[in-house]
Amino acid sequence: MSRPPLTLLQLDQYRQQFPALTDKAYFNYGGQGPMPQGAIAAISRSHEYVQRSGPFSSGVNRWISQEERRLREAMATELNVPLETIVLTENVSIGCNIAMWGIDWRQGDHLLLSDCEHQSVIATALELQRRFGIEVTTCPLLATLNGGDPVSVIQQHLRPTTRLVALSHILWNTGQVLPLKDIAHCCHAHAGVNPVRLLVDAAQSVGVLPLNLVELDVDFYAFTGHKWWCGPAGLGGLYVRSELLEDLNPTYVGWRGVTRDQAGYPTGYHPDGRRFEIATSDYTLYGGLRAAIATHHLWGSAEQRYERIQELSRYLWENLAKIPALTCLRTAPPEAGLISFQHASGNHAAIVQALESQGFLLRTILDPSCIRACVHYFTLESEIDQLIEAIGRLA
Repeated sequence: MSRPPLTLLQLDQYRQQFPALTDKAYFNYGGQGPMPQGAIAAISRSHEYVQRSGPFSSGVNRWISQEERRLREAMATELNVPLETIVLTENVSIGCNIAMWGIDWRQGDHLLLSDCEHQSVIATALELQRRFGIEVTTCPLLATLNGGDPVSVIQQHLRPTTRLVALSHILWNTGQVLPLKDIAHCCHAHAGVNPVRLLVDAAQSVGVLPLNLVELDVDFYAFTGHKWWCGPAGLGGLYVRSELLEDLNPTYVGWRGVTRDQAGYPTGYHPDGRRFEIATSDYTLYGGLRAAIATHHLWGSAEQRYERIQELSRYLWENLAKIPALTCLRTAPPEAGLISFQHASGNHAAIVQALESQGFLLRTILDPSCIRACVHYFTLESEIDQLIEAIGRLA
């Protein structure tokens, strides 16, 4: 399965498509991926076309419809899902909000989170609790990083009143990859008052893992284009399982989501993912994300890219473990491109700032307190060596 390795010259030529990599060692793909030149150029061409043609001309409106469909097709292909299940959004948080607010909550219903979720999901859950009187609890998945069974932990925390489980496919703080198919089966097999739905925060998995969401049997899968896909900020998507499209209620409503009669009067909602879309978006970004996705395909398949990510993650993890002052959160090689580690001083923010001043871009995580480094399939081993050397000097 592994792709024949590129020579250093070929890899250097490939990386030249990413302007942000020319003068720095980039280890923050989980925060935001640098765009390839093809994506930047596609966005520029789109702006030029729209402005020269007239932003609200009939020609531009037809172009927008074409761009929307092309982007849905690209996303659906990457996720191996039907076209009609894709909702175009701005980011993961909006996708999660669509799913979380779209449920017909009743007082006493239960929403289960893991203890490793992003603050956006937690804040939304707390507002749902305040407004509808639902119960919100967490299950301890952090403790399963180096042992234990996440599926069993989730199962033990389901209640008869549970309606939604919200968790991440790859935990953003530790890099743990959850066994999503088994978790989905656990949720769907649970005998409660209502069916248990599974919402997945896919901020760290899309662009990393080879995905088939139909086989994984998830209900909602919220993702973004600006992290591991290295696309423009402000563009993402939500997958809604076909059978649930009409059961999920739109929270915000606009002209893009509704059907209309000949007089333009709203008559209902679109039967597909468009029902959750609202109004005008930055359509010039659509071609940019498609171009970014196409760039990754130039290197190899999703399986090949993921295998290379794992190889590089292991290389970084092994070398970090050799520095006496550091402790990696995982005691086994990473499953994906996120490697979290702690320094004996605990002064993680100062270390990250010092590294950035030397051209190494990482980030801190607050819970658990640590430093997170991200490697992509086109990260250089020499960059990792240089990072290890720089951290060693600080230690």
